[in-house]
Amino acid sequence: MWDLFLRIFHWSLAFFFLLAYFLVTDRLRLHAHAGYTVALLVLFRVLWGVIGSRQARFVDFVVWPWKSIRYLVLLLRGRAISYLGHNPAGAAMIVALLACVLLTSLSGVALFALEGSGPLANTFVANWPGDLLAGVHEFSANLSLALVVIHVIGVVYSSYIYRENLIKSMITGKKKETFNGEPP
Repeated sequence: MWDLFLRIFHWSLAFFFLLAYFLVTDRLRLHAHAGYTVALLVLFRVLWGVIGSRQARFVDFVVWPWKSIRYLVLLLRGRAISYLGHNPAGAAMIVALLACVLLTSLSGVALFALEGSGPLANTFVANWPGDLLAGVHEFSANLSLALVVIHVIGVVYSSYIYRENLIKSMITGKKKETFNGEPP
């Protein structure tokens, strides 16, 4: 169901984002390298979302926002349909998380450039306002972490509602056979 590249991406992104997030005050150099890794992982995911396996491709699961909201309402009422791949709420979370962690990474790279380090050092980015970049970086990092928490809650709730272990699915790549009908 979820291919090996997608699963490696998922757990790598979780690891490197949390590493960067919690090392911000202790080891700035390691924090920066973890942030670079997050940016590269997101760029890989965007590419894999175009050329990857069926469940990895954005065209297979990304829907209009109103469909995600409708799905959440139905889920809370116990009437949402089951999906073999990503459901509309999961799709919205993927897009939000990718955008937010990419903004976090890019603003971090820009902040590093202000110190004369990194790939954007001595470029036009080095003249950007540091306070604004720091604010964007901190806000997007905190928002990313909040989205991760909401994502985990959603996975646990969906696993309970549909009687399936979604965390195990993201490890093994296999998900309980479901259909696009009423939940069990």
